[in-house]
Amino acid sequence: MATKQKPIIETPLDGGTFVSLQKSISSEGDLTMETKLKLLYELQKADSEIDNIHLLRGELPQEVKDLEDDIEGLKTRVENLQAEMKDIERVVYQKKMDLENAKGLIEKYTAQQNNVKNNREYDSLTKEIEFQGLEVELAEKRIKENTFLLGEKKTALANAVVVLEERQKDLEAKKGELDSIIAENAKKEDQLLKISEEIQSQIDARMLAAYKKVRSNARNGLAVVTVDRDACSGCFNKIPPQRQMDIAQNKKIIVCEYCGRILVKVEKPESGKE
Repeated sequence: MATKQKPIIETPLDGGTFVSLQKSISSEGDLTMETKLKLLYELQKADSEIDNIHLLRGELPQEVKDLEDDIEGLKTRVENLQAEMKDIERVVYQKKMDLENAKGLIEKYTAQQNNVKNNREYDSLTKEIEFQGLEVELAEKRIKENTFLLGEKKTALANAVVVLEERQKDLEAKKGELDSIIAENAKKEDQLLKISEEIQSQIDARMLAAYKKVRSNARNGLAVVTVDRDACSGCFNKIPPQRQMDIAQNKKIIVCEYCGRILVKVEKPESGKE
């Protein structure tokens, strides 16, 4: 797998930390380890500022997305209700036609009864009249049922349309608020993104991959932190004095044994706890 002279690293991470990188990366590339660590720290600062800008948006992006999903669902419901209403109207129309047809046959058979020549024809017509009478009752029943159902669908449609209009107004308001916040910070965010991209272009791929991996797993997005008051400023666990001396030398990658973040020494650490 790997020799002591030139270790080979198959992945940039061991368990999602910078551990594998500290085994060999110090001897790779033209940049010194001190420069690499400074670049990582500057990248973290830029990315943290971008995170802070995104925090200003609060829950607005998710609220906008939720409203958009609600609106799509309501539009689908409105379309389905409209389609169901058309189907019901077709059924009502057909049953009314059946009703008129049955009534017409009753009148026809009743008139024919007056001209029958024997009881057999009379009884046959009587049965036809009774049958058509049942058809009339059934048609009237179906018309009543579907008319009632149509009324319910109309009410549901009206309610859905009202809710849809309210959601659309809410979406417009939320989008306007979000767009305003984004526009207000767009220039600064663009500058920070350019800085972040420029720094990333100077960092080797494996170290950058390790940085992004740890950053994505950290709740506060911090992958590179300083030692503040003898503790890791990422997880606040104490760092032994000897380890602090190693960190101060900037000769190799030192990671916090508790949280896996890379620890760096900077000339002017920014700390709000001083």
